[in-house]
Amino acid sequence: MGLAARRLDKRSYPAGAGAAFSRGDRSRFGRWFWTIDKTLLLLILALIAAGITAVAAASPAAARRLSGGNFRMDDLYFLYRQLMWVALGLPVMLGTSMLSIRNLKRLAVVGTLICLLSLILVPFIGGGANGAARWIQLPGFQFQPSEFFKPCFIIATAWLLSLKLEDGSLPTMQISAAVLAMALICLIAQPDVGQSALISVVWLSQATLAGLSLTIIGALAVTGVIGLVAAYFTLDHFAARIDKFITGSGDTFQIDKALDCFRAGGLMGTGPGEGRMKFRLPEAQTDYIFSVLGEEFGLIACALLAGLFLALVVRALLLAMEEDDPFIFLATSGLAIQFGLQATINMMVNLALLPSKGMTLPFISHGGSSFLAISLGAGMLLALTRCNPFLKGRPWAKGALAA
Repeated sequence: MGLAARRLDKRSYPAGAGAAFSRGDRSRFGRWFWTIDKTLLLLILALIAAGITAVAAASPAAARRLSGGNFRMDDLYFLYRQLMWVALGLPVMLGTSMLSIRNLKRLAVVGTLICLLSLILVPFIGGGANGAARWIQLPGFQFQPSEFFKPCFIIATAWLLSLKLEDGSLPTMQISAAVLAMALICLIAQPDVGQSALISVVWLSQATLAGLSLTIIGALAVTGVIGLVAAYFTLDHFAARIDKFITGSGDTFQIDKALDCFRAGGLMGTGPGEGRMKFRLPEAQTDYIFSVLGEEFGLIACALLAGLFLALVVRALLLAMEEDDPFIFLATSGLAIQFGLQATINMMVNLALLPSKGMTLPFISHGGSSFLAISLGAGMLLALTRCNPFLKGRPWAKGALAA
């Protein structure tokens, strides 16, 4: 019997859930329904719904900023496109959530290799904006490899590190570190320092949970700081953003307008469709969509959205700590850290607490690559947590966290 089957057999089914399916339903969808963590699923669906609402609020502002001359973009253009991405992303998420653990590993390894190859090609055939080349243009779609690399690499790293825990002689941590180094070189060349830092922190977190020594952790942290300093002195695009953040000089129009949105919204917001400052805000539908929410729905709504992200991360980490399988523990923890850290960075940038990073807000920002990649990661998270929705003590996870 396979690992996934053993994990499903050892659980009991909740008594009140799923009137549409009997507990004896052994169909593929029936097994999925009874084994999915419904709390996690509802949190993800709530974030997707919040994202649709946010894009609906930001769409008129973004459409009018991009219109000009004889060209007129429909006010709801970005909402229609986001609904299309949601229609594509939900099947990706649900389909991925039905995968077995074995197939999830295979998908992650293949996805990591494809995305790494794509990252290598970006400087030669890619396009971009704001001083950075980050995507490959496909018919009707801009493929951003770094977005898909994140969830795939997190799962692949968890698998490699779990093999290291089973057999300490295997060089799997070194292999994972080598793949990370190759990806970072490609990302810095774009340049995309924000994604580089995010991926590095998630990898370091997973390696720490897998028992990496404090000496090596400290050495890697120092290397990361040296890398950031080197990037500051060699990448004009990165240095300009840091200088702007520290001194407040130069072109601060974007962040000034983002803060104006929060001031205009106050606690309760101006109301749906009533925002005015958003029409002067660049990137209102993507990187700065959190500011649009602040204007139209207020700081209380922004706090509730942050609470949804926090609940998602906490729920995933709690489920991870109940696991006795090191791969599932490391993979679930890595995805939870990625979602939480990426959301935190985006919100802090909108509040002028961090320099601009060009990083989207998961589930919320408009964008094809962003939403499809987040849907893939969410599906992976749901697949990993299908086994056991009940909180029971797992000594392995607690020991790993203590280490």
